[in-house]
Amino acid sequence: MISIGNACENNERLETPAQFQAMLIGVPKEIKGQEHRVALLPSAAYQLIKRGHQVVVEKNAGAGAGYPDADYVQAGATLLDDHAAIFAKAEMLVKVKEPQPGEVLLLRPGQILFTYLHLAADRTLTEGLMKSGVTGLAYETIEVNRRLPLLEPMSEIAGRMSILVGGFFLAKHNGGSGVLLGGVPGVLPGKVVVLGGGTSGINAARMAQGLGADVTILEVDLERMRFLDITLHTAHTLYSNEAHLLELLPAVDLLVGAVLVPGARAPKLITREMLRRMRPGSVVVDIAIDQGGCIETSRPTSHDHPTFVEEGVIHYCVANMPGAFARTATQALTNVTYRYIELLADLGLTEACQRQPALLSGINVMNGKLTHKAVAEAHGMAYSAPVV
Repeated sequence: MISIGNACENNERLETPAQFQAMLIGVPKEIKGQEHRVALLPSAAYQLIKRGHQVVVEKNAGAGAGYPDADYVQAGATLLDDHAAIFAKAEMLVKVKEPQPGEVLLLRPGQILFTYLHLAADRTLTEGLMKSGVTGLAYETIEVNRRLPLLEPMSEIAGRMSILVGGFFLAKHNGGSGVLLGGVPGVLPGKVVVLGGGTSGINAARMAQGLGADVTILEVDLERMRFLDITLHTAHTLYSNEAHLLELLPAVDLLVGAVLVPGARAPKLITREMLRRMRPGSVVVDIAIDQGGCIETSRPTSHDHPTFVEEGVIHYCVANMPGAFARTATQALTNVTYRYIELLADLGLTEACQRQPALLSGINVMNGKLTHKAVAEAHGMAYSAPVV
């Protein structure tokens, strides 16, 4: 039985427009290594089909998240076993991760690609998308009232997960220093420092606090620090600057990099020289690795090989952290993306942007041009305002 769940129940409903034209929406299987999420729940596919659209889903696209093909068939979707055929047929492609090199070659002018792109950290992908002529909308740059609603659920998962994996790799048999974050009676708890008090930072701090760790959050926004101080009763807040970091690092057991500048490369807050102040066997988790990382020594890793050691410090820099909890992440993602998918399908790009101007901030590439300022600045490339 199709369970509509909460994929769209809290969203403002759209009336079907008078000049309605059905759209063919494609959902390919993610081919990036260890990526098990899927971009559309069966319940969301059902809603789109009910509104008159067509949905084609690649076979086994949802299997990794616990959604078998039969659920999509019951929802009314068409299954295809050819990856390239999904790209060829779809007017709008809905994905989770950025297209891989082979997929970029399948994109075409006039097609809409709606997914996480993180272009500021990948010039090759940026140039490939521009060459394809596709209209690339990035979940992570859609901004509403200074918030990034399509990024927040994944930031919440990554933030909470950072403490789980950080604590795991602190274990001696995993190469760590042997510190238990929560301590025990008569033994002080481990020290956790979180760089950035945004969505991922506050979720990391909450998890660390729940374990009983000694938590300090570094932030530059004083109003945000007041909020954190009220919300996280036992965590400490500290103004983020290099002097404070240099004081903290020698005693830190787990350092979480949770810094985000929307659409832009993450600033390098921890240099190699600063890292040398940390104790051997301590751990850093760089959540910002999708945007280039906020630690100089960071480089992207995978779930297969999640860590490496630099200057005696274990680095966890998996670029798709939420993919480890694919079912939870898929549900959380569709909850926030569905209303935008529906809007684009019902109205088309131009009218959808008029109805919801925040979509304009999501357009990163269009008609062969780079249409997001922060991405253009990251690569030193020319910026063109999106014209819809």
